[in-house]
Amino acid sequence: MTDPFPPSRRPPSARAYCLLLTSTLLFLTGLNATAQDDALDPVTEHLRQAEVALQDLEYQSAAREFRLAAALSDKPETARRATRIAYTYGFNADALIAAERWVELEPDNEEALLYVAQLHLRLKDLRSARREFARLIERADVAPEERLVSLIPILSEEDPEDADKVMRQLARPYRKTAYGQYAPAVMALQAGEADAALEYAEQAIELDPEWIKPKLLYARALLLKGDDEGAIDYAARIVGDDPQPDPEARLELAIMYLSAGRDDDALSQINQVLLEQPARTDALRMLAIINFRLGNYDAAWDDFEDLLSSGRYTMDALYYLARIADRREETDRAIALYSQVTRGQNVAVSQRRASGLIAQQGDEEGALQHLQAFADSNPSHAVEMAAAQAQLLVSLERYDEALDIYDRVAEYRPDEEGVMLGRGELLVRMDRVDDAIAQYRAAVKAYPDSAASLNALGYTLADRTTRYSEAARLIRKALKLEPDSPAIIDSWGWVLYRQGKLLEALVQLEAAYEEFPDPEVAAHIVEVLWKLDRLDEARMRLEAAEAISPEHPLLMSIRERAFPDEDE
Repeated sequence: MTDPFPPSRRPPSARAYCLLLTSTLLFLTGLNATAQDDALDPVTEHLRQAEVALQDLEYQSAAREFRLAAALSDKPETARRATRIAYTYGFNADALIAAERWVELEPDNEEALLYVAQLHLRLKDLRSARREFARLIERADVAPEERLVSLIPILSEEDPEDADKVMRQLARPYRKTAYGQYAPAVMALQAGEADAALEYAEQAIELDPEWIKPKLLYARALLLKGDDEGAIDYAARIVGDDPQPDPEARLELAIMYLSAGRDDDALSQINQVLLEQPARTDALRMLAIINFRLGNYDAAWDDFEDLLSSGRYTMDALYYLARIADRREETDRAIALYSQVTRGQNVAVSQRRASGLIAQQGDEEGALQHLQAFADSNPSHAVEMAAAQAQLLVSLERYDEALDIYDRVAEYRPDEEGVMLGRGELLVRMDRVDDAIAQYRAAVKAYPDSAASLNALGYTLADRTTRYSEAARLIRKALKLEPDSPAIIDSWGWVLYRQGKLLEALVQLEAAYEEFPDPEVAAHIVEVLWKLDRLDEARMRLEAAEAISPEHPLLMSIRERAFPDEDE
């Protein structure tokens, strides 16, 4: 008789069945216990919550959950990830806590030590920042003064004044070396301290007369001080005294010529560099930028394409190619080029412009999605892109949506001036004047020496309330800080108008318009002329402004009030 159950399909014996059942139960029990352990494991739970928060675009919650996971975990990689995530999204307090935990777990990890030092500086704890940077210098495997110079790019990412203070302290032990004088000279220059930069550069030159970098920095400090001719003469002597001038000196001299408006002389120096070293991409970049400035777009386009093909200064090349396409009204090409600018100082303005062009084509949702997609792909710019979305929604008059995003961004960056001012401007547009003034007051409290915040509050008080004395005090202070700002001069003219000083107001408004022919300033001028009963002049100025900006709301408003019976 044939066995109906071959060995492979034969049912188990009772004993075997019991063993199988027992094994299965034990396995299932183990799985359940593991699942329970995972559910109760706080590190795993914090990491899970962090990932969920990231998916939901809740960046601050994500940074907090990663930081909590790092505090409880003994794994350096958890602290490393928590540090990088929080740092990337700009949540510096969370990043510092995570970085300090990372140092606890890996005391010799230089990346962790560098994060701690930089985050202390970013959080304005200059004493701790100096201490941590000093530790990095002391443990370097090169000469300490060389390590000091290597910190320049890192400190250059931070607030220039704070970085200058820290660098001066760090350099003191090495002041008898050229590097120890050059490093603080660079940071002083970046902080706008021309006299200090000159003094440090002079010391570096005395210590190493053959080193050209301090000499070039000295020339640039002269330029910062406003001595254009002195800077040009100094740089020209460096070039002229050397039978084989350093290309760096020629390029520096070209910068001096550019600052003085001597574009042809600048081009001469750059062309000489390219003649001697055709592959010099920094010279090609400068040549391209000069051609762009001069409006030689065809030549600039060719130069930037050559730069792009070289693989150097790629982001600069893409940005300027996008701007050329934009000016030529080649919208699709401009959008494509702007979209490729993913790094560097022009990344935010490029993505905002790409989004704006998409919106101009009538695709509002596509414009918003462009910003969101870029944020998803580039988390270090996520908060910045959220603010850009809010600005775009404001321009589209979708105010409630814009306010929701601004409120969210304000949670992430409660003390960021740009966010405060953007939110305040939105509240003004929504006629929530008291809320706007409160927002601007918070900005002035946080940034008491910011001309932008002082002007925003002062102008709003003058324009939307009767608190003219306070408005005048604020705008006078803003003018002391930025006496040549057309926006602030316009605000001052508007305060004078609101105080009834019409002729004085007109002088200020005309000065502002000469520097910045903006329709809002034009509307202010028309208003003052109307109140002075100089109707023919008012009508002429209004028509000229309407020819450029026919649908500007302030121009439309003054026409309705001043010339209600006239056709446009």
